[in-house]
Amino acid sequence: MNLDAEILDLLHGARAASRILALSGGEHRAQALRELARRLRDESQRILAANRGDLEAARAAGQTAAFIDRLTLDERRIEAMAHGVEEVAALPDPVGETIERWRRPNGLEIAKVRVPIGVIAIVYESRPNVTIDAAALAIMSANAVVLRGGKEALSTNTVLAALAGEALARTGLPRDAVAFVATPERDAVQVLKRHPEVLDLIIPRGGAGLKEALAGSAVPLLPHFDGICHVYVDRAAELEMALAICCNAKCSRPSVCNAVENLLVHREIGQQFLPKLAERMHAAGVELRGCDRTLAILPGIRPATERDWDTEYLDLILAIKVVDSLADAIEFIGRHGSGLADAIVTEDRQAALQFEREVDSATVYVNASTRFTDGFEFGFGAETGISTNRLHARGPMGLRELTTYKYVVHGNGQVRN
Repeated sequence: MNLDAEILDLLHGARAASRILALSGGEHRAQALRELARRLRDESQRILAANRGDLEAARAAGQTAAFIDRLTLDERRIEAMAHGVEEVAALPDPVGETIERWRRPNGLEIAKVRVPIGVIAIVYESRPNVTIDAAALAIMSANAVVLRGGKEALSTNTVLAALAGEALARTGLPRDAVAFVATPERDAVQVLKRHPEVLDLIIPRGGAGLKEALAGSAVPLLPHFDGICHVYVDRAAELEMALAICCNAKCSRPSVCNAVENLLVHREIGQQFLPKLAERMHAAGVELRGCDRTLAILPGIRPATERDWDTEYLDLILAIKVVDSLADAIEFIGRHGSGLADAIVTEDRQAALQFEREVDSATVYVNASTRFTDGFEFGFGAETGISTNRLHARGPMGLRELTTYKYVVHGNGQVRN
């Protein structure tokens, strides 16, 4: 069977499964997720064995430390995946929820009711936990999902997707509701984007290469691409708080999209704040790059180039710019940010209000780390991605973001004149 036929077969199977899943009860789907969590724990050694093979190949290929971190699973991360699945299972079933209801003067009763999207493809790179997060959210929102992970995690993802399918089958739901594209060939993405008749949405999670590969897609896209996040330390910032937030946003896990890449510091506190920041960042192994005014305060660091302001490092590298005002910081974020997560640290309420009103990002923080931009941290249990789109969802995508709606209209014989 050629690649087109193979993937089209998966898509047709997912479409048939989606119809069954859409009619299933929320408790039935939650039962499948609890079974999946159990299987993740019981099969942890099988998962880790597959992951070791992927890691060996990645190291042999010379992948970066940040890439290796995203690819790595251990017992702690597997337990976190299982716990996340259980969190999703415990959430209210969104399917069938009445969003709003009203009565027209002619007596028609109109209800706006939440329904599944249908068949969703998720195309992602080297984070195998996405396989489980996506499967769990799709199942609980009664969508079929087609998973296409990066070739670097192929062995791990094959095992994880199989466990999701087994959990469905063991609880009487269609195994094909979680379909996995097991080929590492890049052309698989080209096949997916050509079939809107059996695929309702593609959620891509990746970089410029994936963006280019999906150009001209006939299937609607809800992309999660760059994560160029900022923290702005205002002149009215409490500096110990600012240090803690900046270090967390950069160092807690630099390889993820909600880690900060650019730090903006008001000129009035640069001399006081930046040496303390540099001391902590250097201790954490962070390479600092700075504008001319930053270099005047921290002469030992590397000069930042224009390219640095637009780079998602996903590594222990931080670009720093000293700015004259809050307005300059907001303008800089608008020019260089990706719209995923940006933060201000300030004790000035008016500055905070201006920042949250004028910074046009999916998540805007006042006195908190950008690292909270995450489905689990938002109480969604997990996420299929963090959308920087405006339609139809924005920010961490949980259960409700994987639904659409229909109108159900009840009458008693009305006809339109």
